[in-house]
Amino acid sequence: MVAISDPLRRCVWAAELPDEDFARVRRSIVERKYAKGAYVCHRGDRLDFWTGVVDGLVKMSAIAASGKAMTFAGIGRGSWFGEGSLLKDEARKYDIVALRDTRLALMPKASFNWLAQNSVAFNRFLVRQLNERMGLFIATVEQDRIHDPVARVARNIAWLLNPVLYPDAGKSIAINQEELGLVAGLSRASVNKALQDLESEGLIRVGPGTIEAVDVARLAAYERGQE
Repeated sequence: MVAISDPLRRCVWAAELPDEDFARVRRSIVERKYAKGAYVCHRGDRLDFWTGVVDGLVKMSAIAASGKAMTFAGIGRGSWFGEGSLLKDEARKYDIVALRDTRLALMPKASFNWLAQNSVAFNRFLVRQLNERMGLFIATVEQDRIHDPVARVARNIAWLLNPVLYPDAGKSIAINQEELGLVAGLSRASVNKALQDLESEGLIRVGPGTIEAVDVARLAAYERGQE
């Protein structure tokens, strides 16, 4: 019998699983802790686990052949990632680094594949997850051409509040300016100024280590002069 208090049972992917299916994969999941700045994996590594953020924040990024750094996503509590690499049985094409002390749940590839092969509910979840992830990556490529720091910060806040990819977020995220700068590819000073501008426009409310979105849709589509 699975304990109702088990936090993994409340994950979106697990919510519709029968108890026996969840219990089968739950037994295989292990947790690991990573200190701030530690690499979970490097580009080219095999990480044969589907990975969930129990607590903390990690960054998915890569360095192009030109030497240019590109951040694909910041991944916070409640989010799971790596399904694409497992489904394609390939090495990771990105680095994963902890932006703060972080605790991860690691589901072995065998358990992930068993769910993908046997659970209709899990496959519905995967389709939604992959669609949202693809949309985020396309938006990230578009952002690479956006030089206005206010727009970059606005869109990154909106992405971190995506209800499919980050189900625990709601309308508020626990993130400091240094972390947001690392996710958005900006200096802390630029992030500070951008947050002040967005707050003055009524789009966010900034608290100690938190950002609350007043209008996520407007943040996602933000362009200077639009508001």
